[in-house]
Order: sequence, then structure tokens, then C-alpha cells
Amino acid sequence: MRGKHVLLGVTGGIAAYKSAELVRRLGDRGAEVQVVLTAAAREFVGATTFQALSGRPVRDSLWDPAAEAAMGHIELARWADLVLIAPASADFLARLAVGRADDLLCTLCLATAAPVVAAPAMNHQMWANAATQANVATLVQRGVRLLGPAVGDQACGEQGPGRMLEAAEIAELADSLLGGVGPFSGRRVLVTAGPTREPIDPVRFVSNRSSGKMGYAVAQALRAAGAEVVLISGPVALPVPAGVRCVGVESAAQMLAVVQRELPGCAVLVATAAVADYRPVSVADRKIKKKTEQLTLELTRTTDILATVAAGANRPFIVGFAAETDAVEQHARDKLERKNLDMIAANEVGTGKAFDCEDNALLVLWRGGGRAELARAPKAELAAALVALIAAHCPAKS
Repeated sequence: MRGKHVLLGVTGGIAAYKSAELVRRLGDRGAEVQVVLTAAAREFVGATTFQALSGRPVRDSLWDPAAEAAMGHIELARWADLVLIAPASADFLARLAVGRADDLLCTLCLATAAPVVAAPAMNHQMWANAATQANVATLVQRGVRLLGPAVGDQACGEQGPGRMLEAAEIAELADSLLGGVGPFSGRRVLVTAGPTREPIDPVRFVSNRSSGKMGYAVAQALRAAGAEVVLISGPVALPVPAGVRCVGVESAAQMLAVVQRELPGCAVLVATAAVADYRPVSVADRKIKKKTEQLTLELTRTTDILATVAAGANRPFIVGFAAETDAVEQHARDKLERKNLDMIAANEVGTGKAFDCEDNALLVLWRGGGRAELARAPKAELAAALVALIAAHCPAKS
């Protein structure tokens, strides 16, 4: 980010305190940061801290006579290489979605040709509200990129989606959006994530407890490492990481078809998805009614995506995942060899472990008997460590 200009917009919300650290993190990466506060943000944080950290006077008014004598808002809009709004409140997202220009930050977002990126932060009910989701959909359609939100504890004492990503994570993603160089720069990678759903009838399906959080974190970490990332995702309730192209699927057969379609030109496949091993032999065309005391469901094997890709010509470097309830290393080593993988990341699953949790721990094995244990950590941190291991063992770009 050296020499890049980042205009950091701070809106009203308790997460605004994190924005001070974000200024420091962006500066550590070489960016020049100009902070713009909304009137609501000034109720939570002061300009002096941001001025000290950025080395630039904070802007907070569209009606500053000195700055606007030379059309300062247009000058700032042209100065920015990236407009980053963190936190982005529900109110600000709403105003941006309808094209308001009633304060300096909204006006800058309308007047700039630079990418606009927002890191939402609000109560989980506000995030889930239909109005907020409609505003978000409008903004994404117009090219605004979202970073998060994360799921976790909130200042109100509740928990859910709406927490702002941590400053280090936002800075890393902003770096990647500005073309930061990483070990996967110029390389295309595929990531599969989430569960699959195998239909029984029009209203029922066979699935599993995967939330997709680990896979989405891996996709985000690979993007931060410079990769062009295609994320093939089963049904999840997660925002797509910034800069990642996502293709949604439902069944194992659909996931296999998309993987095969996207595979040409890919250097790496990281298969975190919890793909169904079995599917119903037949699918009822109408809802099955409750008429008998027992119902037998006949299942048949699905096509193994990893084994299929590994057996193909010009295959990429393949990283599998193994979720096990017992004998984790033994089962993972067997899967690594049986499916002809290059690397496998294994974890223990069960009540309170891995599935739908914010943290995880991984045992990583690779060809030749190598192993590494990645201690329990938030999934974003764990994904970054895994990507570093993949980079160390994946063949260099030819």
C-alpha cells in the first residue's frame, strides 16, 4: 500500500473506537490515510486522536470555508485510491443507497471514481432487518464492496452477525483490493465451502452442520495473499469476502459440475466444503405425507469431487479437509493417500467443536509424511496460517 491514498470514513457507532487502530494498521502498510468523520461519529470519537495517528487534519464538514474555498470535497474525492468506511452504520448505508449528499462523507462517495468499501457494524437485528438487507443489496449491485460483518459479541450484550471486522483484518483486505503482492499473486485458486443439500422431496433435504465459516475465511486469506479466488459455496448465511467471486450451488452434483467448469487454469483447489457422501436414490416430485409409522429412505453414493479432480490430467495442487470425531490423524492420513491429495487439513468435530464456531484448530498433513499442528485460534487467523503452509508446499508459478 506504499504511496496509496486511503480515505477512511468513520460513521456513528461504538465500533468507531476500532477505527483509530485501523489508521495505524493502514499506515504500517505504507498507506497515506485521510480521516473523514460524520457528525454521529464525533459523538463516539474525537478528531485529535485520528489527526495524531494519520498526520493529517481530520475533515468532518461539507461547510468548512477554508477547505471548500478550493472545492475541497472534489479534491479529496480525486485524491483517494480507496474509500474505506469503517464502521459503516445502518444509517449511513441507507443514505448511501439512496444517493444522499447531505454530509461530507456521502458527498465524497458520490464524487469519487475510487473503489468504495464498507465494513458494516450494527446490532444483529438491525443487520438482519429487511430494509438494511435491501440497502446492502443495492450497494453491492452498484459495486460497493462489503467487508464483513463478523459474527460475535456486541456492545449491546447480544451476539450475532453485525460485529465489525478487526482492524488488522480490514487493513489486510484493503491491501489486497489495492493490488498488494502476495505469494499467490497472479494465480487463480478454487475454494469450496459450506454444506450441500440433497433433496428428498420439494421441501426436505439431507444435509450437515457445516456453516461455511472456515471455507470463507480461507477464501479471504487467499485473496489477501494475492490470489484470484473463485469460491464455490453451498447454502450458507455469510457475506462473500471482498474481491472474491462466489458461485452458489445446492447439491454435490452441482458443486462437482461447477468445480469442473472453473478448474482450467487453476493452480490450487482448497476443498473445505462438507459434501454429502450419499443422496436419495429417488426424489419425490410432491411433498411426502405423514401416512406411515416408518419411512425408509434409500441412499446412494455421490461422486467424490476430490478423487475426481485428483485423477484428472493437469490437476492443480489439491488441499482436502477432514472432519473427524475420532482417530483424527489416522483417518486424515488415510484420506490423503487414498484420494491422492497433496495436503489435508483435519479437525475434530462434535458438540461445540468446529461446526458453526468462531474458532478452530487444525492438524495439517502433506505428502512425504510432513505435519503441522495449528493451535486453536479464530478462523480468520487459522486460515492465514493454513494459506502460508499451502504457499510453502505448492509448486512455484511456472
